[in-house]
Amino acid sequence: MLERLRRHLAVLGLTHTSEHLEAYLDWATRERPAPSALLDRVFGEQAQVKHERRIERRIEMSGLPERKTLEGFDWAFQPGLDRSVVMELGHLAWVGRQEDLILTGKSGTGKSHLLMAFGLRACQQGLSVRYARCVDLLDDLYAGLADGSYHTRLKRWCAPALLIIDDVGLGQVKKREDEPTAAHTLYNLLDRRHTHAATAITSNIKLSSWGRYLGDPTVAAAILDRLSMRALRLDIDGPSYRQHVGQDRARKHGATAPADDTTDP
Repeated sequence: MLERLRRHLAVLGLTHTSEHLEAYLDWATRERPAPSALLDRVFGEQAQVKHERRIERRIEMSGLPERKTLEGFDWAFQPGLDRSVVMELGHLAWVGRQEDLILTGKSGTGKSHLLMAFGLRACQQGLSVRYARCVDLLDDLYAGLADGSYHTRLKRWCAPALLIIDDVGLGQVKKREDEPTAAHTLYNLLDRRHTHAATAITSNIKLSSWGRYLGDPTVAAAILDRLSMRALRLDIDGPSYRQHVGQDRARKHGATAPADDTTDP
């Protein structure tokens, strides 16, 4: 009987139940639960394992570089940031409404941490997520122009319920002759996602500087026009956490950390 049960479970793909079959049978013999309670325990645990595996698969496919959480954010270091607003955003109702989110502020203020935390929560809620730095996303689409896979790549970027585009303004956007500007490429993507899926963006430069960074002020203005229609905006005006960590480490070693002389174009 035990072997027949294992074969049935193998056919059904219930590996967790098969691995713990004897423990379930011992528990049932000892506790004598009602049939419904036994089924609830067996299939409930199998369902939970499957649910956790799906979450893990979504996280792995998302491209999130780190598994950041809102609970791990250093709120004390950014006292000017309204925690209640961020936690409300963390419920991800805006993703369900297919709205966009723009986080602005200098480098090191926690923008990427927050968006990665939102992305992780979205995966946990069963939503498809894809993360990329702006320069990497553009390079991927440009590669599609070169090898003929542009439309396939574009569909992949359009598909997720939440697309996270990190660090607009960081990294060099390559200028390619006889090819669309970075602004045109980004516009083509965001225009397809507009009102159909949520896009979250961080920018280390002023929005007015997007035209210079992306290579076309007119098209960059069109991008911002699309975003302004349904986008939530949060600006983090505070110090750099990385500078803080560097200065603290330097003090412990009796050294001097490099001064923060970065400016926002």
